[in-house]
Amino acid sequence: VQLQASGGGLVQAGGSLRLSCVASGRTFSRYTMGWFRQAPGKEREFVGSIGWSSGTTYYVDSVKGRFTISRDNAKNTVYLQMNSLKPEDTAVYYCSAKLYGGVGYSRPNEYDYWGQGTQVTVSS
Repeated sequence: VQLQASGGGLVQAGGSLRLSCVASGRTFSRYTMGWFRQAPGKEREFVGSIGWSSGTTYYVDSVKGRFTISRDNAKNTVYLQMNSLKPEDTAVYYCSAKLYGGVGYSRPNEYDYWGQGTQVTVSS
């Protein structure tokens, strides 16, 4: 599976962005999809995930109520809608895929495939 993330950019605090991640191949629906982020000098951090079977979502506390993950299996695409953005959300955002994974997987080494990352910068 190859993943291509896009949609990043520069936004003011309080604004919104929607990231997209398109996957190659015909088995997208079998993958739990995760979003991670990495700020300069920091470790890669789990943001949230969406399950392969039920579409159940799971988020880190810091983004609950602000970020929403959705998927369109017909388009092999997963989305990360980010609202009420804060300067501390500034990071490179990565999408990832885990075959038949549970939605609760939150560590980078638990995911099988990664996209190239897209920069999100939130100005104060």
